Amino acid sequence: MVIIMKKLFALACITATTVATLTGCGSSENTNGEVIVYNWGEYIDPDVLEMFEEETGIKVVYDEYETNETMYPKVEAGAAQYDLVCPSDYMIDKMIKNGLVQEINFDNIPNAKQYIGAQYYEQSKEFDPENKYSIPYCWGTVGILYNQTMVSEPITSWDVLWDAQYENNILMQDSVRDAFMVALKRNGHSMNSKNDAELNAAKDALIEQKPLVQAYVVDQVRDKMIGNEAAIGVIYSGEAIYTQRENSDLVYVIPEEGTNLWIDSWVMLKNAPNKENAEKFLDFLCRPEIALMNFEYITYSTPNIGAQELIEDESIKNSPIAFPDLSQYNNIETYQYLGEEFDETLNELWKQVKSN
Repeated sequence: MVIIMKKLFALACITATTVATLTGCGSSENTNGEVIVYNWGEYIDPDVLEMFEEETGIKVVYDEYETNETMYPKVEAGAAQYDLVCPSDYMIDKMIKNGLVQEINFDNIPNAKQYIGAQYYEQSKEFDPENKYSIPYCWGTVGILYNQTMVSEPITSWDVLWDAQYENNILMQDSVRDAFMVALKRNGHSMNSKNDAELNAAKDALIEQKPLVQAYVVDQVRDKMIGNEAAIGVIYSGEAIYTQRENSDLVYVIPEEGTNLWIDSWVMLKNAPNKENAEKFLDFLCRPEIALMNFEYITYSTPNIGAQELIEDESIKNSPIAFPDLSQYNNIETYQYLGEEFDETLNELWKQVKSN
């Protein structure tokens, strides 16, 4: 009910600010071209897409991917002419260095300048040093979600993912960087390590862990944990918020060894065929009431300070999962792009893990 009321509030806000435009458009017929968007699965409120089409007459052609690693080769090959993609930090760095994205004209996206918090642009400088190529969309941490009725004691460490008592009750992320992050952090190393000995030790640890793992998952971790199908899962903080709404036995923790602080941002591809429409789409997404709708739907932390101010539920507004005080945690890092040679090395090590 709270979610429904908030969506109604957001819809009322957008109606008040766009009624004149909607009247001018006259109908939901798409007469002003299209914008082609490539995004993570379940990473936008479908109502937002409909509202954008209704207001602008621009058709949204929408495609989804599960990981950065599956997205990149498709974009690089140019098989599909996307306008906008929403990669993670290190992948944005890679796309910038490989010339796959173009500079964003922020003058045509005023809401991005007005409502995205300065701290998120500052964080983005780790992969977009001059803030020329990306607009922050969502951010969060990676941690452990556990069912307190299915574990013997509160969890504080990545070590639990190697505890034999939880055999076939552990869910790992089916992502090379996230899987190696867990093992590297557990071993006391940086998740951006390029040290061969450290990487091989992480690989060996993941192979050792494999018999305990029920499944390597991405979006499926959410439903499995809600349904009590596993005791422990590696999960993104936004997914944790959603799962806790559905199952009150679930607890999210950032392990004491540290973790990944990630940020996903919109980029415009270098050969985007619908640049003007893409700019309109980005400006629409950066409206506080629209960003609120997306936050309510996907439950990933929003960098939109206008949307944060519109959150009515104080438990969410002050949630240590949604908006954590990062000064309270040690060894928090953001992924870096470490070069093609490193990617090849890590992918080969990951193949060894999966094939054992």
